[in-house]
Amino acid sequence: MTVAVAVLGLGEAGSEIARDLVAAGADVRGYDPLGLAVDGVRQRGSEAEAVADADVVLSVNSSHDAVTALGNALPALRPGTLWADLNTASPGVKVALAERAAPHDVPVVDVALMSPVPGKGLRTPMLVSGDGAARFREVFAGLGADVTVQEGPAGTAISRKLLRSVFYKGLAAAVVEALRGAETAGCADWLRGNIAAELAGFDERTVDRLVDGTHTHARRRADEMTAATEQLQELGVPARVASAARDLLAELRDAAAAGQVGTAAVAARGAEHR
Repeated sequence: MTVAVAVLGLGEAGSEIARDLVAAGADVRGYDPLGLAVDGVRQRGSEAEAVADADVVLSVNSSHDAVTALGNALPALRPGTLWADLNTASPGVKVALAERAAPHDVPVVDVALMSPVPGKGLRTPMLVSGDGAARFREVFAGLGADVTVQEGPAGTAISRKLLRSVFYKGLAAAVVEALRGAETAGCADWLRGNIAAELAGFDERTVDRLVDGTHTHARRRADEMTAATEQLQELGVPARVASAARDLLAELRDAAAAGQVGTAAVAARGAEHR
């Protein structure tokens, strides 16, 4: 049986996914507030019109519009229709969507897109959780999608993606900031090669060394990042990542010092009673 899919949001990501769904044989209808259109997708005039006869709804608008889109569509949703939220919203937003849809017997699937959509479309790896996740995988795997179910309620899948983003996007920001400073200092090629060599040698043991070393050497590294922050400022480069690293290290340094003082005080009080 042909699956009827409504795609809400036909921007960069939604258009590629919708196009691939059409090619895979799905009956696709879509709505975009900007009037964007995709060949083979039946255009509808509102969220409610788009979802009225759908088996699955893909909400691919934005994290800011996710709750509004569901609210606009709810009056027209049939019980049992899967609502799949593909937006990069917080776990709290995903939970709120599930809670709002539950009284209408509309299962919400939290879909975390685990890589950029352009160039991959429907083949973008998807980590899914929430009520209806297994059904979503069954339907979309049959259409050629790469879907992995993560046990847990809505919010579980996106939580994993966002925690990874703290590392990956934070790393990217650090590289950009460091290279800006290196370009001003006249050593960008050297630093680029140094960064590439370091990243090439990363494995799980590297993660352990990074975490353990950060705690063990927080005092020295806080001083080092204070100097690095000052250097970037001297070069006229905003030191956002460097100053954040300095502040984290200073927090760990102060916490360790407080723990040592507390341990020493306890020992001293014990000695008074011996």
